[in-house]
Amino acid sequence: MGIPATAMILPGLENSLEIDISGLKYIPDYISAEQHDALITQIDAQLWNNELKRRVQHYGYRYDYKARMVHDTSYLGPLPDWLASFARRLYADGIFPNFPDQVIVNEYEPGQGISAHIDCTPCFGDTIASLSLGSSCVMQLTHPASSQREDISLYPRSLIILSGNARYQWTHAIPARKSDTINGIKHPRTRRVSLTFRMMVKS
Repeated sequence: MGIPATAMILPGLENSLEIDISGLKYIPDYISAEQHDALITQIDAQLWNNELKRRVQHYGYRYDYKARMVHDTSYLGPLPDWLASFARRLYADGIFPNFPDQVIVNEYEPGQGISAHIDCTPCFGDTIASLSLGSSCVMQLTHPASSQREDISLYPRSLIILSGNARYQWTHAIPARKSDTINGIKHPRTRRVSLTFRMMVKS
């Protein structure tokens, strides 16, 4: 089933954006409700890859989860028009220095997440941008050298951008749980879909 545009910022999340991490930017409502629903419709019309516990889709280049690498031979072709239009916007908005050419779509059902990681350094450039659709959730950012941890709430239709220190010095994760407690309020999760845009580092 699709995710309705009525997904809203949940009460108790409003103060979760006051995080001072160099290279981290957060843009709420980066897309409209209509664009949100159109993306969900497009995504749900595509084939899903089921090799992980969560479902994924790869565009531009296929990421090898076992080798944790992307190779030139993994090229799948140019981004489809419905993704290329957003890649052009990310470039026009100055978020990327060139058009991003690699996208991974991740689906998270309640209870699913992704472990702490730094996106492949040899594979991808300085900027990682992720668009959230559907359910809100909490992303955990951890600075391994100092053990500092910060939580940021990702709202539907928002864009989070990691570059510089936020990209290379901090890990990010989505804890695998069915709800998030923020400011003392418990928020059950529903289905969430993320689109992560990146630029390949050509060998």
